[in-house]
Amino acid sequence: MVISSTKNQDPEGKFIAMLLDGIRNKRITLPTLPEIAIKVRNAAASPSTTAAQLAKLVALDPALSARLLQAANSPLYRGNGTISNIQNAVARLGHTLVRTIISSVVVSQLFQARVPSPVKNHFKLIWEHTIKTAAISQVLARKFTRLAPEQALLAGLTHDIGKLLILKQLEQFPALLENPEIVDRLLKLLHSQIGKMILEAWQFSPEMVTVAAEHENLQRNSGAEVDYTDIVMIANLQSHLGEAGHASFAEWFTIPAYAKLNLTPEQYLAALSDIQQEILEIQKPLTA
Repeated sequence: MVISSTKNQDPEGKFIAMLLDGIRNKRITLPTLPEIAIKVRNAAASPSTTAAQLAKLVALDPALSARLLQAANSPLYRGNGTISNIQNAVARLGHTLVRTIISSVVVSQLFQARVPSPVKNHFKLIWEHTIKTAAISQVLARKFTRLAPEQALLAGLTHDIGKLLILKQLEQFPALLENPEIVDRLLKLLHSQIGKMILEAWQFSPEMVTVAAEHENLQRNSGAEVDYTDIVMIANLQSHLGEAGHASFAEWFTIPAYAKLNLTPEQYLAALSDIQQEILEIQKPLTA
């Protein structure tokens, strides 16, 4: 949904106009990726980059290095032995997966950055929801689709990225920020559109941009094949299950994204019970 920035002069309307016009006219700066992350992503995207060259870049950042080693030694990618060398981790994972993991780490850092007290609790709640959604997305992708699990994790981590910028700009509107109902309404109304703008600015793939833009559109139907937006949509619903204002499990049956999983409600609930521990294991490093 594209939100118009015109005419409405109430405080919420003024905020929406300020935010959208500020972004379009570049008075408001979108969040940026750290320089090292950009270098690693660009290097990983080049077929001429060797594992040694890519490892040298990754090694410049301890957080990126630690996450890459963790992924290389995870049950999903672990080979015959434990890896403690960045170059070997790059060789095991491959350039595409390295690029995805690095992006995931950077997004995690943005959500966990120090912020002023007025928005701190909002950031915390959004991050808790984000990592839960991302973990569910990764497991659903691996268990029930041919989609890349780490890419599904990244899709989950970025689906609400627009909320960060909205909250930061709300610091200039303390009267709005003090009203939880207004904050929730603005986040729900704007985050998909703002998230799309951010991921486009980061030059993320069109399929990742679509996740941010369309994950709230429950009647979206992109065709017979399940995609990352479908997976994140279901994971997002799962993470909100039981909360007021969100779809009940019974309402999922009318959602095209859920139908593509080809699971009966009983099968889904049984599968979810089986994978709860895996979801918790994926969340652990993201909460550290």
